[in-house]
Amino acid sequence: MARFPLVASFFLFLTKLSIGQREVTVQKGPLFRAEGYPVSIGCNVTGHQGPSEQNFQWSIYLPTAPTQEIQIISTSDATFSYAMYTQRVQSREIYVERVRGNSVFLHISKLQMKDSGEYECHTPNTDGKYYGSYSAKTNLVVIPDTLSAAMSVQTLSKDEGEPLQLTCEASKATAQHTHLSVTWYLMQDGERSQASRIISLSKDFVLIPGSSYAERFVAGDVRLDKLGVTTFRLSIARLQPTDQGQLFCEATEWIQDPDETWTSITKKQTGQTTLRVRPAVRDFQVNITAESTIPEGKPLERVCLVMGGGQDAQFQGAWFFNDVEVAHIDAGGVLSLKNGYQERASQGQLQVSKLSPKAFSLKIFSAGPEDEGAYRCAVAEVTRAQMGSWQVLQRRQSPDSYVRLRKSAARHVVVSTKDQQPAVWEGEALTLLCKVDGAESLLSVTWWHAPQGQTQLEFVAGMEQDGTVQLGTSFADLEMHSNMRLEKMDWATFQLEITSATIRDSGTYECRVSERPRSQARDLSWTQQVSVTVKPLKSSLHVSLMSRQPQVKLTSTFDLSCIVSAGYSDLKVPLTVTWQFRPARSSAFDLLVRITHNGTIEWGDFLPQFQKKTKVSQSLFRSQLLVHDATEEEAGVYQCKAEVYDRRFLYTNSPVRASATSHPLRIAITLPESKLKVNSSSQVHEISINSNTDIGCSILSQSTGDLQLAVIWYFSPTSTDAHWLRILEMDRTNVVKYGDEFQTTRRKQKFHARKTSKDLFQLHILDVEDGDQGIYYCTVEEWLQTANGSWHKLGEKTSGPMELKLRPTGSEIHISQVSQTENATEHSQVAIHCSLESVGSPASLFSVTWYRERRNSGGKMLVHLQHDGLLEYGEESLGGRLHCSRASPTDFVLKLHQVEMEDAGTYWCRVAEWRLHGDPSKWVNQASNESQRMVLTVLPSAPTLPSRICSSAPFLYFLFILPFLMLLLLLLSLLCLYRKAKKVSALRLNAQKEKALWVPLKGAGGRTPHGMAEDEAC
Repeated sequence: MARFPLVASFFLFLTKLSIGQREVTVQKGPLFRAEGYPVSIGCNVTGHQGPSEQNFQWSIYLPTAPTQEIQIISTSDATFSYAMYTQRVQSREIYVERVRGNSVFLHISKLQMKDSGEYECHTPNTDGKYYGSYSAKTNLVVIPDTLSAAMSVQTLSKDEGEPLQLTCEASKATAQHTHLSVTWYLMQDGERSQASRIISLSKDFVLIPGSSYAERFVAGDVRLDKLGVTTFRLSIARLQPTDQGQLFCEATEWIQDPDETWTSITKKQTGQTTLRVRPAVRDFQVNITAESTIPEGKPLERVCLVMGGGQDAQFQGAWFFNDVEVAHIDAGGVLSLKNGYQERASQGQLQVSKLSPKAFSLKIFSAGPEDEGAYRCAVAEVTRAQMGSWQVLQRRQSPDSYVRLRKSAARHVVVSTKDQQPAVWEGEALTLLCKVDGAESLLSVTWWHAPQGQTQLEFVAGMEQDGTVQLGTSFADLEMHSNMRLEKMDWATFQLEITSATIRDSGTYECRVSERPRSQARDLSWTQQVSVTVKPLKSSLHVSLMSRQPQVKLTSTFDLSCIVSAGYSDLKVPLTVTWQFRPARSSAFDLLVRITHNGTIEWGDFLPQFQKKTKVSQSLFRSQLLVHDATEEEAGVYQCKAEVYDRRFLYTNSPVRASATSHPLRIAITLPESKLKVNSSSQVHEISINSNTDIGCSILSQSTGDLQLAVIWYFSPTSTDAHWLRILEMDRTNVVKYGDEFQTTRRKQKFHARKTSKDLFQLHILDVEDGDQGIYYCTVEEWLQTANGSWHKLGEKTSGPMELKLRPTGSEIHISQVSQTENATEHSQVAIHCSLESVGSPASLFSVTWYRERRNSGGKMLVHLQHDGLLEYGEESLGGRLHCSRASPTDFVLKLHQVEMEDAGTYWCRVAEWRLHGDPSKWVNQASNESQRMVLTVLPSAPTLPSRICSSAPFLYFLFILPFLMLLLLLLSLLCLYRKAKKVSALRLNAQKEKALWVPLKGAGGRTPHGMAEDEAC
C-alpha cells in the first residue's frame, strides 16, 4: 500500500517520551475516509522497560454497541481476530505493519461502511509493574465516495503547430470540507503502463507542470484553466509530434486530518482521448546516380536518392522510362510494374526495390537495345491518412538520366560449375554456367546430359531467345520440374541448377548456344562440355552430440547440441532430427522430440514435463535443446539421430536417403553446493523466573535461488546427562511440529517458533520456569524444490549452544539422593518414592514430574502432578496403569499397576517449588531439583499348571466342552437300554399268555402253532 503524506508528521507527533511512565498514543481523530479506499492508523508506545519490540492489539467499538470490544488483529496472536474479521485478516485486506519495535501501522486496504467506529490500540504489559497507559483510542468515520470525473472520449487528428483544448468535468458532494486536485496525463503509444504528467492544479490551487512540459508552461504554451465550479480545461497553443498519444484527466479528493496534514481519500480517472499529430512538411531534392554508358548484356542499375526532408519522413517513388511510368513503390513497400516490365521481373530479368527509406533502385540484369533511353524518378513525401491510405504532402522529380549501350563482337563459350568444383555431394545443389562473350544478338541455349559411363546425350532443358523454357521428357513431371531451374543471368550467361543432386546426375553436361545475326539467314551455334561427379551422401554423413555441461546442477539450465556434418561444409539437404533419452536405470531409449525437415515438432510422452521447459532450435545442420530447471528425471543418456530426405520428394512418402546416429551422451544431475552458515558461537541468557525470553538462531549466509529453510530446536537440562530433546520443528513450508516430549497443551503454550526475517529464527519461551533451564541449540536445513514438486536437502548446519539460566531467588529444594533399586514381578504392583529432605516454607506448594528412560531410548515424561493437584500424563494410554500422588508433605509416590516387562528401566523425579507472586492467582516456580536414578527390574512371573492350561485358548475350550459331551452320551446310552428292556419285557408277557391258552391241545398229542415259539423260548 502506498504511504500517505501523514506518515512523517504522524511520527513527529508521536515522539513525545514519557520518562519512567508507559504511554500509548494513536493518531488523533476523527479520521474521515471514503468507502472502497485504504486507510492507515499509526500507534506508538514509549516509556516501556520490557523488550524493545512490543506487541500491539487492535480492537473496534462500533457505534451500535459502543461498550462492546470487537477484536480485529494482533501482532502476537494469530487467533486474536473475531469471526467477522478473520477472513479479511487472512487475506491481508487488514494487516499490521511494524515500522519500529515500538511503532506500527494498522492498514485497511479497502474500507467498508461498517468499518466506522472507535479504534483502540492496546499494548500488553512487558514491565515488572503496571504504571502508565496501555491503550489509546481514535475515531474513524467511513463516508460515501461522491467523486466523479468525466470527459468526452474522441479521436482527434491535428497538424503540427495547431492548438488543442480539452475539458474535464470533476465534482464531489462530500459533506465534510475537502479540496480537489486535477491532473492531465499523456500516455504515448507503446507506453501503455506509464503515463507522463502534463500539468496539475494542486489541492492548494497551485499549477504544477510535468517535467517534460516545464519550458512550454513557462512560455505560456501549456495552460490549465478552471471554468466554473466543476470544469477544468487543458490548452496547448502549438502541438508538437511528441504530444501524440492518449490524453486523460485524473481528479483527487483531499481532506485535512486533525493533525493538520492533508490526505488523499478518493481518486478517479476519465476515459482517454486519442490525439494524432501530423508532422510539418520539410523540403527535399531528388537525384539519380549511375553510369551513362554500359556494355550490352551487362547489368543496368539506376539509384534514386532523396536529399533533405525530415528525419521521420516517409517517401514513395516512381520510375519513368522515356517519359512513361514503368514502376511504382509506395511507402509501405508495395510494388506495381507496367508496360511489360511485370513479365521481365517474373523471369528474373528486372528488379525494383527500396534500398533505404531515402533510396530507390531500378535494376535490369542484362541490358539490351530496348533499354537505351532516358530514365527519371519521382519521389513524394506521404503520411498515413485517418482511413489508412497514404496522403501526399509534396512531390519532387529528378533530372533525366540517359543510358547508351556499348556493343561487342567477341565470340567465346565457357561451361563450368559454379564454384569450379568437378564433384558435388548428393543432395547439394549442382549449378552449371554457360557464358558467351561478344554476342550482339539475342541468344538461345540448350543443355544436354550423358550419364556417367554412357555416351548418348539426353536433352535436359532449353531457353529460346524470347525467354521461353523447355524441359526434357525426363524432367517434365512436377517433382523433377521443381528440382531443376534454367535462368538467364545476364544477356550472355545461362545457368542450369539442379537443386538436389542425385547419383544419377553424375556424367557429362553439354551447353549449346545459338545466335541468329540480323545479317544472316541461319543460326550460328557454339558447344562446350563439362564433366561432373555426384558423391553419395551416406558415405560421409556424421552426427555428433555434445554438451557444455555434462555435470548439471539441480534446477539449473543445460543444453544439448546435435551437429550434422558430411564430407563438405555446405550441407543443404532437408534433415529430420530425432532426440532419444534413456533413464539411468533403463536399457531402452524413448522418444523425446522429433523435428522434421518441414519444421514440425513432435513430442514424445515419456517425460511429460520436458516439453514445458525445453526450447528447441534447429538450423541447417545443427539441432539444439535448451532444458531449463533441471530435475533428477532428466538424468540419463541422450542420443540424436539425423535422417536426410530427397529435396524433390519432401511432401511425399519417399524413403530416407541417408541416416546416422550419434554416440550416447550421459547427463548427470547433481545438487548445488550449499553456502549455508549459522552462528556457531556460544551464548548465555540469564533472566528472571516467570518472565518471557527469545532465543535466536541467526543465519550468516545461505545459497542463492528459490530455496526454503527449516529449523529444528533442541533442549537438554544442564543438571542431567539426558540426551537432547526435540522441542519443535518449523519445516520448509513453515508448518510447526512439536517433538514427542512437547506434545502436551502446557508445553505447546510455552514454546513458540517464529521467523522474524529471512536471516533470523527465534524460539519464544513464555513464563520461564526452573525446569526450562538448560542448553538450547537449533539445526537449520536448506531445501530446494524442483519444477516437478520434489524437495532436496542441500545442506544442514547447527548453531552454537545457547544456555538459559535463571537469576537466583534465594529458594532451594533438596531431594533425597539415595540410590534405589526395585525388583518387581510381571503383573504385580510396584511403588517408587521421591522424598524431600525438608518440607520447606508453609507458603509453598510443590509439583512433581516423573520420567522414565529405557534401554536404547531417551528419557520420556510419564506423568506430571501440578502444584494445584491436577494430573497430566505424557500419553493418554498411561492413565490406566500409572498413578502419581503425594503420600505425605515430603513424600511423592509413583504407583505402577499390572507391571509389564516393558516397564523396566530407569526412573527419576523432578520436584518444583511454587509460591504466590503479587496477584493471588499468580503462582511462580521458585526452584526445582531432581532425584537420583532409580532402576526398576521386571521379572517374568513363574508359570503354574492352571496358568499353562489357561494360556492355551483351544485347550481351554476343549476342557470346558468335554463334560457336556460325555453327559450327553451317557443320557443317550441310558435311554437306549431302557427302551430295549421294555421291549423284552413285553415279549415275555405275551408268550406266557399264549402258553396258558394252548395247554389242553398239547396234552392230546397235537402240535400247536405256538410250538415253534415255545421251543425257541426253551
